[in-house]
Amino acid sequence: MTVSSHSSTITVGAVMHRGVINCPSQMPMGGVAALMAEHSVHCVVVDGAKVPSHSHERLARDFVTDVDLMRAVGSGRLDAKAGEATANQIVTVIPGESIERAAQIMSEHQCSHLVVVSADGVEPLGVISSLDVVRAVSRPPG
Repeated sequence: MTVSSHSSTITVGAVMHRGVINCPSQMPMGGVAALMAEHSVHCVVVDGAKVPSHSHERLARDFVTDVDLMRAVGSGRLDAKAGEATANQIVTVIPGESIERAAQIMSEHQCSHLVVVSADGVEPLGVISSLDVVRAVSRPPG
């Protein structure tokens, strides 16, 4: 099976998950687990997504991902604070970018999630994950 050539026409905005789930940096990882389960997400933004006026930047904000959560569970550290349990910095993309560009940004920054921000780079609109990209490129054109 080959990857569909229509993927270059699919935008981030078409496949992203709208909205950003966030938590305070002092929230214990057990609380983060509850947020992820309640919202069926694989990442939570720590202290909200405040982004600069341009995209594709690493920010001084963090994601807590499901992998971070597994580390906390595996080490018996569900009491660890969200702000201390992650080293993932937020990387942004705008909705009009192609999913190929999103995949390239994820690869460049070695991350599996991007915060999707408004075209002016100010307001967080949602999240796109590597799984969202995989789903999009695996669909037949139509």
